[in-house]
Amino acid sequence: MGEDYYELLGVERGATAEELKKAYRKKALKYHPDKNPGDKTAEEKFKAISQAYEVLSDEKKRATYDQYGDTAFQGNGFAGQGGGSANFGGFRDQYDIFREVFGDFGGFFGGGGGGHSSGNFDLSGNVEISLREAFSGTERTIRYRRNVRCKKCNGTGSADGSKPKTCDGCGGRGAVISNRGFFQMSQVCPKCRGSGKCIANRCGECGGEGCVSSSHSVRIKIPAGVENGTNLRSTGEGNVEPQSGRFGDLYVAIRIGEDCDFQRRGADLYSAVSVPFAILALGGEIEIPTIDGSGMLKIPSGTQSETTFRLRGKGMPTIGTGHHGDHYVQVHAIVPEKLTKVQREKLEEFAESMGHKSVEKVNFFRRIFH
Repeated sequence: MGEDYYELLGVERGATAEELKKAYRKKALKYHPDKNPGDKTAEEKFKAISQAYEVLSDEKKRATYDQYGDTAFQGNGFAGQGGGSANFGGFRDQYDIFREVFGDFGGFFGGGGGGHSSGNFDLSGNVEISLREAFSGTERTIRYRRNVRCKKCNGTGSADGSKPKTCDGCGGRGAVISNRGFFQMSQVCPKCRGSGKCIANRCGECGGEGCVSSSHSVRIKIPAGVENGTNLRSTGEGNVEPQSGRFGDLYVAIRIGEDCDFQRRGADLYSAVSVPFAILALGGEIEIPTIDGSGMLKIPSGTQSETTFRLRGKGMPTIGTGHHGDHYVQVHAIVPEKLTKVQREKLEEFAESMGHKSVEKVNFFRRIFH
């Protein structure tokens, strides 16, 4: 038995399609090979979560998995209702799944979502911003390394300019077939790495890859109202595809740091302020911090501690709507730790006026339960 698919994605067994996609996005960005170069463990994890998402996002495959577990997929087949097996053609390439899911995120960089996306040539990363930057929108310059076309061989990978020959390991198919009992499994050809072509005289500059690593930077615009975990796509800012010269895309996951003054729930903000108990009793106006500066909060007389006030339209903006959420402020009474003699006398007079002959002898339990 392999690792449970639901546990791999970190979701409950009753997770919805949207919850599955959200969980996959988070995991895929974390373990993507481009983000973890040379890390075989991360690469295997990326394959595993891609396989888990492919199965659980398909209703029929998910039902089969729920009934039979991962034994239903041995040999890339799926167990049938009669205990036999039904071969669905094996699992899709994990990069195809990644491209399909993340293709939904376009337009924030002006790409419109219709640009070229090449799976293996995409890059991913993350950027951390503050809550206040998320409120107003901001920009970041991202510096990283990406593959560009080798100038010496013009992307051919050949030192003498000769054309690649058909790979004799896979016959030009880019994949090799291996038999496992009654099943067949297709894998990327290890000799040509899926290209179907092999180079006899490799370029000394790029080692036959057709591309070399180069430093690169891009300025990204982060829209006002962006939420934690949002993924933005910058078209054409990934690695180059040597043969065509086209570039993959850059995916940027937004991480919003914790704020000491506010908690965010969707477009709404929540905060707490301490207010002198005299103001709660008598009423008044206090200055409070807001996400874009400060504001005044009117306190009615007789306000109880832990009362929550709603400031309409003072929360986070929602992307593309022009609307804002609300800001909820909870007030807490400030009780002085020390009193002067005069202050104590005044409070005792107040207590007696409320019917308490001695402040020290008030039976609070009697007041609560009677």
